[in-house]
Amino acid sequence: MALNISIVMQRTTLANPWAAERWEPVAVAIEPTGENGGHAIFLHDDAEAGTRWRCTGFALELHRSEAEGYHLNLTAPAPMVFVMWRMLEPEAMEEGGPAARPVLATVSYNEAARMLDGGEQVDGVPMPASIREWMGPFVAAHYKPEPKRKVRRRDPLRDEASERTPGPSSSADEPRRE
Repeated sequence: MALNISIVMQRTTLANPWAAERWEPVAVAIEPTGENGGHAIFLHDDAEAGTRWRCTGFALELHRSEAEGYHLNLTAPAPMVFVMWRMLEPEAMEEGGPAARPVLATVSYNEAARMLDGGEQVDGVPMPASIREWMGPFVAAHYKPEPKRKVRRRDPLRDEASERTPGPSSSADEPRRE
């Protein structure tokens, strides 16, 4: 199951001696099938809000094996679309295009965590209601919580008492041989 989306990337100028600008994904929108696949379209340049580009050609895909990650995301206080993005090398940039580009997007907490563990740049963008509605039936059909297991707790007091109490075959009364 897949849904075509576009991702809005924003560049914000910083007054910082160590970094001149900050890049981040700021929005996600559903796209009609196949619209401008893989292009960055300039949206606007604003001194306060920053410069924005809409990057098209992405799809959110749902897989049964990730149902738990989708469930965790939908039941979170603020569901997110997780966007993995990278800075482009200067020779790979288009003339006047953004220096940062999204690589992929996911709605699974677990998949986003694996990408972060792998050292990738991943940011969360608030999930639009239309994407939550699209995911809901899939999660309801495929997410099965793991059955609760009985946990045997170790009782340190009981274990110490059983070690100190000599058993029937104990030689506690015998003198020590050296």
